[in-house]
Amino acid sequence: MSLSVARSELILGGQKSGKSRRAEALAAAWLAASPKHSALLIATAEAHDEEMRARIARHQSDRAARVPRLQTWEEPRDLAAALEKHGAAEALIVVDCLTLWLTHWLFGQDENLKQKEALAHGWKAQAALFFEALAKTPGPVVLVGNEIGLGVIPLGSQVRAFVDALGLVNQQAAQVCDRVTLMAAGLPLSLKEVP
Repeated sequence: MSLSVARSELILGGQKSGKSRRAEALAAAWLAASPKHSALLIATAEAHDEEMRARIARHQSDRAARVPRLQTWEEPRDLAAALEKHGAAEALIVVDCLTLWLTHWLFGQDENLKQKEALAHGWKAQAALFFEALAKTPGPVVLVGNEIGLGVIPLGSQVRAFVDALGLVNQQAAQVCDRVTLMAAGLPLSLKEVP
């Protein structure tokens, strides 16, 4: 199956739905199209415990085996600056993932309560900066995010607020991206395709 790379694509799905694999396949297709092309994955995950450190290491190893030329840049919070720094006409950027990025803004690991409150209220401003930078990025961009609003309504107000915020971020991303793909069981379902 040959993949075409859109100017911008949002890939949504549940956990282990195949989102990251599709993003990697798009990066591989981009790299194969020209020796001048480069690809960069902006990773938003942070390792706060041993399980997460092992998960990140496994993802890095698997990604290196599948797409050896896909470079990685770790940036958990300032996606706008990362796009501005790394965006180029010949460079495809994968942001993996918007869900963890939003998690950092809403549930920062800092113990300082005032800073946590500032993070929780700053996500909308950061989202605006990110989408502004996305529009200016000269090369293709692939965004990966979770679709978590399909299940049972969460009991806690903090979790409900997160689900609502992520839904808004996903809607904004879907509006500005040329292609939107929903992944389920490793299979892509096209939700939007701008010619």
